[in-house]
Amino acid sequence: MAPTDRSFARRRLLSTAAALSGAALLGGTAHAAETGRHGWPAQFPLPDGFQPEGITIGMKPFAYFGSLANGDIYRANLATGRGSVLSKGPGVGHPTVGLKIDQHCRRLFVAGGDSGEIRTIDARSGELEKVYATGGTFVNDVILTPGAAWFTDSFKPVLYKLLLGPHGTPGAVKTVPLSGDWAQGADFTANGIERTPDGSALLVVNAFANGGGLMRVDPRTGVARTVDLGAARLPNGDGLLLLGRILYAVQQQQNAVDVFRLNEAGTKGTAIARITDPRFRIPTTVAAWGKRLYLPNARFDVEPTPQTEYDVVAVDQV
Repeated sequence: MAPTDRSFARRRLLSTAAALSGAALLGGTAHAAETGRHGWPAQFPLPDGFQPEGITIGMKPFAYFGSLANGDIYRANLATGRGSVLSKGPGVGHPTVGLKIDQHCRRLFVAGGDSGEIRTIDARSGELEKVYATGGTFVNDVILTPGAAWFTDSFKPVLYKLLLGPHGTPGAVKTVPLSGDWAQGADFTANGIERTPDGSALLVVNAFANGGGLMRVDPRTGVARTVDLGAARLPNGDGLLLLGRILYAVQQQQNAVDVFRLNEAGTKGTAIARITDPRFRIPTTVAAWGKRLYLPNARFDVEPTPQTEYDVVAVDQV
């Protein structure tokens, strides 16, 4: 299969056994936020056929979603649930997978999936600023740190580092090989990416090593070390979100978000809860506003069509 077909098909076909093993290794379960609290919708639609994957929320109550179908970016008002396409994508073969908005809400950083692209987009006008060709296989997710935007590649043991200037202006892209404990599988391996609580390193989902888990990556050297999560595993780990020392890890095929308390260095995590919700339909990524988490339902268990319905679900933070 082509990289996109292969990766997305694998997401749909991840075994029930793997999903159940991840669930069994965690303790308590938390459930959804009550619907409509404070008058803000706890669920709202995305365009039919959109095929969402990534989400990002900046300093204002607006969420941005990327389309796997054609790279469109949809902007929604969290207070109303209404939105529209902010940026038209490059078309089929140029998806928007992970995306992040900078702290000033001026620029979006986009992981371009099997196009191998990194794209930057003006978050106000939606205009495409620049396209970077990484030579990568599947550029999946992105996190912003002081001085750089970091991207994962799901089929290569590397990270891509897009250098940022003093005012956040993008510069050159560098490839950082992963080593140490990093184990690259024959299929989909690296996925979500975050920073450690103390900001000294990066956290990357590795869906292959040790049955699925987290790696702590030194950004200077690319050396990866396994994060001690006890008996917990992330075989279906996708998007990550760090709030203080609490790490939310979306386990997409399990229709769950596993919650860990990390130490400051991010070398160890303790499983403290699992968030489930009957409205989950294979969520992939997560972002926060106020006391809520927002997750797009990717619906990888159905064959997408232009008429397939997609939506976003809000749940309470732990």
